[in-house]
Amino acid sequence: MKNFAYQIVKTIIKAALHLYFGKIIVKGLDNVPKDKPVLFLPNHQNALLDSLLIVIDCTRKPFFLARSDVFENSVFRAVFKFFQMLPIYRIRDGRDALKNNQAVFESCTALLKNKEALLIFPEANHNLQRRVRPLSKGFTRILFATLEAHPDLDIQMVPVGLNYKNMMAFPDKAAIHYGEPIAVKEYYNPLKVRESVAAIKELVSERMKKLTTHIASVDTYDEIEKQLDALEVDYMQPEAVNKTIETLKLDTVENLKSGSSIMGMLLKSIFWFLNFPVLIFWKLVVKPKIWEPEFSATLRFGFSLVVYSIYYGAIFTILTLFSTPLVALLCVLSVLFFNWIYVRWGKV
Repeated sequence: MKNFAYQIVKTIIKAALHLYFGKIIVKGLDNVPKDKPVLFLPNHQNALLDSLLIVIDCTRKPFFLARSDVFENSVFRAVFKFFQMLPIYRIRDGRDALKNNQAVFESCTALLKNKEALLIFPEANHNLQRRVRPLSKGFTRILFATLEAHPDLDIQMVPVGLNYKNMMAFPDKAAIHYGEPIAVKEYYNPLKVRESVAAIKELVSERMKKLTTHIASVDTYDEIEKQLDALEVDYMQPEAVNKTIETLKLDTVENLKSGSSIMGMLLKSIFWFLNFPVLIFWKLVVKPKIWEPEFSATLRFGFSLVVYSIYYGAIFTILTLFSTPLVALLCVLSVLFFNWIYVRWGKV
């Protein structure tokens, strides 16, 4: 029964994400092992949306490790539990809280032993920058503890690259690239644990850098990103973007990006007219309360999922008072269809 409910919710979330994103590209799903324990290792930029985008099309049903503070809200806690998320505690949560990680790690070992799939964000934090940050060794602790208890277990690591056109804007586009699996046993030496940790971290990091846009330089990050935006690169194609980065000359930044077209401005104006109550409530009430910019897209998606259900219902109810239910339904479907057109083809 729980699995049936999970599939129903997954289908609803998938449909909602495809309405929220103008395009979702998935590549490399055939790299995901179907009958072995798997550890997904994606980059982390966009809070909960990173996890949801992997869930909706993944051939496995992964368990997730997420920062413990997001479990403090009772509503979020229930949602996270339903989606098989486990809390992971960090030093900022207090030294006493770190003791709770042992039980979490033991749960992860049990899941891998049963050939389940886990998802861990190895950067151990999220950030809007288009770069792979230094990896934490936390995921290697889980892997090595599992192999220590079950030496013959063939655990596969699957690097994942999450790519967004513009996380802070709407509409947005997303691409998920799954890399080739890595057999943990080939890089684990119980007599040289420190060297094994370093080798796996380096290998996973290099694979992730090929699956997402990686602007390596922190000092010149802003200049490089401006160049890429000016060139209107396709962030859905990280391999091509990374090759472009290698050719950039930072002393010749030019604003090559064209302005919005007349059609684009017209679409946006109609979108605002048809959705004014929702958009104004978002901008004036909800958006100012977002505590971290990385949560903007996630909260915008959640807000849309809830509020648009109410908004379409309100339009139908009001129009039914002045016309027939059929006319009211056609109007609601027309607004829904236009919104989909705008999300699909509107310019960020």
